[in-house]
Amino acid sequence: MNGLDWAVLIGYFGVMVAIGVWSHKRVDNVSDFFTAGGKMPWWLSGISHHMSGYSAVMFTGYAGIAYTYGVTSFITWSFPIAIGIGIGSKLFAPRINRLRSRLHVASPLEYLKNRYDLKTQQALAWSGMLLKIVDVGAKWAAIATLLSVFTGISLNQGILITGTITAVYCTIGGLWADALTELGQFIIQLLAGVAMFVAVLMELGDKGLGPVSAWDEPALQGHEKPLVADYGVVFLLAFLFIKLFEYNGGMLNQAQRYMATPNAKEAERSARLSAVLWLVWPLVLFFPMWMSPLLVESQKPDGSDSYALMTEQLLPHGLLGLVIVGFFSHTMAMCSSDANAIAAVFTRDCAPVVWPRARTWSQGQGLRVARIATVVFLGLSMAAATQVNSPAFKDIITVVIKWVAGLMGPMAIPMMLGLLRPFRRSGPTAALVSWSMGLLAFWLVNYPINWNVEGGVPLQYQVSVPLAVSLVLYVLIGFVRPEDTPERLAIIERINSDDDGDSSGAAAAVPAPRDAVGGQPTSPSGV
Repeated sequence: MNGLDWAVLIGYFGVMVAIGVWSHKRVDNVSDFFTAGGKMPWWLSGISHHMSGYSAVMFTGYAGIAYTYGVTSFITWSFPIAIGIGIGSKLFAPRINRLRSRLHVASPLEYLKNRYDLKTQQALAWSGMLLKIVDVGAKWAAIATLLSVFTGISLNQGILITGTITAVYCTIGGLWADALTELGQFIIQLLAGVAMFVAVLMELGDKGLGPVSAWDEPALQGHEKPLVADYGVVFLLAFLFIKLFEYNGGMLNQAQRYMATPNAKEAERSARLSAVLWLVWPLVLFFPMWMSPLLVESQKPDGSDSYALMTEQLLPHGLLGLVIVGFFSHTMAMCSSDANAIAAVFTRDCAPVVWPRARTWSQGQGLRVARIATVVFLGLSMAAATQVNSPAFKDIITVVIKWVAGLMGPMAIPMMLGLLRPFRRSGPTAALVSWSMGLLAFWLVNYPINWNVEGGVPLQYQVSVPLAVSLVLYVLIGFVRPEDTPERLAIIERINSDDDGDSSGAAAAVPAPRDAVGGQPTSPSGV
């Protein structure tokens, strides 16, 4: 990097902070901070939903998969995400929007107290927050790894820089700042992705190769196969189910995008836009990665540095800075949205239970706690990032695929399936048993069983078994021990009925949190 690249990078950071300051004017209460008051247009929600699913892991971990195996990086990652969101646009997006517009909640997990009970809500809330700390930690480590390639600064310094900038704008401006910065980041990503795509085509042309004939080169032998090695049919099907839950709200931050739109119809349109973007745009981003074995030689066994090396080699200064900004935009979009979602869970779901005084917070107090919770979460995730590549977590892609994908299912199934009428018989017992046994299955498959199987348990089973255990138990216990009380059925009906109309305005307001024991509002202040 030279002075021009640094100017582009510093300018980007300045714009992100400026957007956060501007968004501060639109945040008057907790509803604005966590769900944009239900006033976000569907197209902005859709772009934000799309961008909040990316991170620099794509340019490190998945670049390594593309370098090693080829097109399976798309087939087993963004393709199932697109399909999952497309299904979720009808199945989940409208129902999640109604959580805000009809049940008046500000956190995706807030409804679980009435859908199941307080214990279920707390189990899912605390475990979800812990998982997100690890997940976001891997994202910080990914962007710091890229930054170290370009600048030579240490991993911890890179984590501190990116985390601090993100903390400033998302803490000041809440979900509005997240969405608006993600719009800017999408434009930057578009320019950077096209620049890299064109640069690779030109480099291939200099070698006498075209985008089709290049696949015949020995270095890309077998790279056109969609499913290879650990990334086989079982992995693809498991990943499709995981992403169906995760990217439609199971990991919380995407659920907020659905909640932020004015009504259920707008949430559905938002999801459809995100699905189309996931199907088309990653092809542009992945093509240079697929061609990377022809252009660079990775210095790391997993190929995770291949994209960064290719960027340095092919792009002139200025454009290099723009692509580096693109790396940052991916990670900062996801991490800021995760921080906002986890702050919502803590402020709305956990704090009123562990701290009775939280039930009487004023609007201003609730908003201050929301901002403090955002900063604390980012700090914890940055601390976790320093442990990536340690014996406990191993490399970045292991954290993202094995830990996050493997643990997400047991946490998301009670939340997501609890929205649907066919699962109305599944109550607190089904939810807690499926959650706890899914976590146990993850531990057994990844550790004791893995240690005692020659060659270890294949990756596809490490991520699919916990999901399968949770899904089967949730459904089975619902039939064996139905807990569909009139109160729970009423909640489900309010979420599922289609007469939405325009649910913006007054319906977007967030009522007082209910007392953890008695279930009664404790403050007329709205927080």
